Amino acid sequence: MIVAGADGCRTGWVICRRDSNGTLDIKVVQTLAEACEGLSVLAVDMPIGLTDTPRPGRACEREARTLLRGKTSSVFPTPCRPALACATHAEANTLSKMMGVGLTRQTFHLFPKMREVDALMRANETLRSTVYEAHPELAFARMNDGKPVLSKKRRPDGFGERLELLARHGFAWEPRSLPGAARDDVLDAIAVCRTALLIAQGTSTRLGPAQERDRYGLPMNIWF
Repeated sequence: MIVAGADGCRTGWVICRRDSNGTLDIKVVQTLAEACEGLSVLAVDMPIGLTDTPRPGRACEREARTLLRGKTSSVFPTPCRPALACATHAEANTLSKMMGVGLTRQTFHLFPKMREVDALMRANETLRSTVYEAHPELAFARMNDGKPVLSKKRRPDGFGERLELLARHGFAWEPRSLPGAARDDVLDAIAVCRTALLIAQGTSTRLGPAQERDRYGLPMNIWF
């Protein structure tokens, strides 16, 4: 059984694959589609399933923020589908505001990755049984006995704390440079790779109603 975790980075996606022996293979690919072949489960740190209006939003995100007290800012509000189609932040923000709530620039910068995931999932229905939405901070909280890791992952103490948690749960990584990706991107990819393993083993936790779908039938759940 081969599982993997994916996290967006500046040149594409960091992919952490784990084979049946527990060996990790970490690399950067340009498109998420390149990472899907031969996997039992792929957990992705990117929204899957979009609402048509920004409010009330996705139930899974509200539940995630409840679990991540002190770390709620790590759960970005997912844009509604009409806003995702906009070409500029100003346009997307104006449209989203008209529908109930504005849109941050930080969220807008994720639009290309969100569109890529959305297009991939809509084009290939078989991926819906392989590709799952995950969240690294939920993954780290689970590794930390349910307590959110409040340190910042880009600082030495936060990076080290998460590295230790991964090692404790069988996902040890010796930090090294990976062209095209930051070290914290790699951490997140490894974290959601553990989520993928839990999903494959049937021991993961789902946020959001099991049958909640968007207009294209894509699930709106976060797993950890």
